[in-house]
Amino acid sequence: MRQRMWLLFRTLLIVAPLTAQAQTESSALEDEDRQRQAEAFVMPEGITAAPPFTVTGYIDVGFARAGGDGTSFAPGDPRPEPDYHTDPFAPAVNSRGDVASIDSGGKELSGFLPRSVNTGGHGSFLLNTLDLDLRYQAPHAPVMAFSRVQLLPRWGGDGRGNQTTLLVEQAFGRVAPLEGRELFFSLGKFDSVLGIEYLDNQANFRTGITPSLVARYTTGTALGAKLFYRQQLPALWSALSLNAAATNASNFVEALHPPDASLTGVPTLSARIGYELNLPRVQIKLGASGLHGPRNDAHDFNAYLQMFVLDARLAVGGLSLSGEYVDVKEEEGAGMKQTGMGAFDEAAEFNAQGAWIQAAYALHLELHSLRAITVYSRLERRHAWFEELPPITVGRLTAGARLDLWDCLLLKGEVLINRELDGAPGVVNDVVTFSAVYSW
Repeated sequence: MRQRMWLLFRTLLIVAPLTAQAQTESSALEDEDRQRQAEAFVMPEGITAAPPFTVTGYIDVGFARAGGDGTSFAPGDPRPEPDYHTDPFAPAVNSRGDVASIDSGGKELSGFLPRSVNTGGHGSFLLNTLDLDLRYQAPHAPVMAFSRVQLLPRWGGDGRGNQTTLLVEQAFGRVAPLEGRELFFSLGKFDSVLGIEYLDNQANFRTGITPSLVARYTTGTALGAKLFYRQQLPALWSALSLNAAATNASNFVEALHPPDASLTGVPTLSARIGYELNLPRVQIKLGASGLHGPRNDAHDFNAYLQMFVLDARLAVGGLSLSGEYVDVKEEEGAGMKQTGMGAFDEAAEFNAQGAWIQAAYALHLELHSLRAITVYSRLERRHAWFEELPPITVGRLTAGARLDLWDCLLLKGEVLINRELDGAPGVVNDVVTFSAVYSW
């Protein structure tokens, strides 16, 4: 009898943690799948017999209206190059961070500008993105190829919103040399490894609609080589991960740094170290990342860009909290007067610090059509300055709601309340924006 009790006790010691771990994995499944697809493009759990070639994508259709004239430029400001004295990225209208307008009224601009949908202060329907993802997994080899091509109507390369751009957002091959291990080597054009906001780059992944005020520094794609590795620690309910890359340029968005060619011939190095604690009802994820290399808006390889990012996430039931801190320092370029490939004649010293924190609560209903309702709010702040110019501090409060309908339609509505806190003239540039994302 005593021996049977001991065997039962030993069985419980083995089975109970495994059962709890299974519940943990189930509760965190949606978040894990989203992260793995974004970081390493692993097919979602449960798809055990996926065809070698898969086609997915989405259409993002929106409606947006920005206050004032749709820009952050103050009417009557006599200073030249007004984008140096305010934040032109603030009146964002969609998940790509495109703004309502960058019309300066004829004043010369510096060129460090977001893309524009050219609607000014008028409300307008927008076709934000037509996305097509192609994925091929070799049937008998640990090799995968992935491409993400996007049509961006009204996003034109002239910045005025009068062209339709075909953008190769990602295109890379990946090798997983060790079976059963989350070890991936990628070569091509891929997502950032800095922080966590890049996980929300695409409208079908993003909880809300618009990116943060510091997303311009961490969410751009880059061309080069990348390594991703995650080691599970089941006994500690934990995991450790490493994401590292050597690329042509930084992870600034394409409007700030061209990613497709190196202007200096010296690679940029970036990496993130992450820790995950996956308890049955609580998940905590922490990360620290950094970047070092020559800035890719000039030909001077001695002008370095350095970045440091801290990120954190907490999930408890339907409540999730997340946030980032970003620190950016660009050294002054030598002014080599070489142009071409997106280079500027002068590369001024630039510094920026910023942070955001977001709270979201998802109520999962699992009704016939309405699957979930999510409400969220994000508070953010950005402090930045160019050499010999006064610092600019801006803040934003974003609030919105999202409906998940069936498994293929997201409806979102969002309000952005922008404020110029210090160093920039106050303007009316709040935004109301809506988005419908159809996925397949």
